[in-house]
Amino acid sequence: MLKLDHQTLLLAFVVVTGLAVSLQAIILLLIFVAVRKAAGSIRDEAENLRASIMPVIFDTRDLLANTQGALADSQALLANAQGFVTRVTPRIESATADIVEITHRLREQTAEMQSSALEIMDRVRRQSIRADEMVSRLLDTLDYAGGFVAEAVSKPVRQVSGILRSVKAIVESLRTPVTRR
Repeated sequence: MLKLDHQTLLLAFVVVTGLAVSLQAIILLLIFVAVRKAAGSIRDEAENLRASIMPVIFDTRDLLANTQGALADSQALLANAQGFVTRVTPRIESATADIVEITHRLREQTAEMQSSALEIMDRVRRQSIRADEMVSRLLDTLDYAGGFVAEAVSKPVRQVSGILRSVKAIVESLRTPVTRR
């Protein structure tokens, strides 16, 4: 059997401790290599992330600066518009009041003109009826006079015509030779 003396134990303890320290050093070395590799990978990912994010950040910063400029321009435009509206509002209200007054006067004048036109139309209608009656009476009178003249002239003309026919018949009978029988 093995002798376990103090020296052997100490040697065994030193060997085990040496092996443990060596094993621990190897494990620490492996951990160091793994951590270093992971740190490099993390560094590469961080660089990729930075390369991807930095243009976006710069673009966002430029966009923000442009937006602030546009916002300042918009605020200035809004202030100008408000000033314009403030200056123009009394004029618009005055013009609106004038238009309302003009419209009211035009309505009154239109009503007056309509009344006058109706009165004129009534007078014209009455005068046209009167003129129609006068023309109708004149034409009736002319018709009667024409009939009277025709009757007065035609009777003597018929009588004269009859006399002329009889004279013609006598003259013709005298002109024809007498035939003997």
